[in-house]
Amino acid sequence: MNAVNYQKELDKILGTLEEGGQSASPGREAGRRLFLHSCCAPCSSYVLEYLCSFFFITVFYYNPNISSPEEYCKRVEEQKRLIDAFNGEIEAGVRRGYPIAFAEGDYEPQKFYEAARGYEDCTEGGERCFRCYGLRLRETAKRAKEAGYDFFCTTLTISPLKNAGKLNEIGLALSREYGVPWLPSDFKKRDGYRRSVELSAKYGLYRQNYCGCGYSLRDAGN
Repeated sequence: MNAVNYQKELDKILGTLEEGGQSASPGREAGRRLFLHSCCAPCSSYVLEYLCSFFFITVFYYNPNISSPEEYCKRVEEQKRLIDAFNGEIEAGVRRGYPIAFAEGDYEPQKFYEAARGYEDCTEGGERCFRCYGLRLRETAKRAKEAGYDFFCTTLTISPLKNAGKLNEIGLALSREYGVPWLPSDFKKRDGYRRSVELSAKYGLYRQNYCGCGYSLRDAGN
């Protein structure tokens, strides 16, 4: 069986929106609403650049896996700073797209440790990570359903270290469970990851060398 090309699946959806007149011009009132889970500002940079002309995006920062309150707060502030920069460019007509909103979930590290129990020694990218994906995406789907969003999605597929197939598998299962359409993605395609590095440099974003959890911090040797 051939693997699904999630970039092509996304292309189909975006093409449908364009045909239906849903792509944005600055100031336009029509548009679809996307509830976008973000793992960090650097990973979200390319995704926001790519999708803000198709959707009214709310960036949902829900990452109970982050290793410490200090690290968590640092990443939240960088996410807000990037959104403010993008919105300033949209308002000034420098960037084509819709304004971007921000929503912050609760910092609940105990939920991450409960999900990871028994998988503490798994290597990066294994079952512990899959359980973490599910924890974060379930909260995203739940809130997207409650607020009536048209789609939900995650920035996580931009990372070369994240399993895009598994993320989409989880997202599609949650879509069926909650009744909210999942926006398929593999944002690392078409040099998305490289572009996120460029945008991180442009905006001076804090880039970390581990995903955020204490186990990845341990494995990175920090």
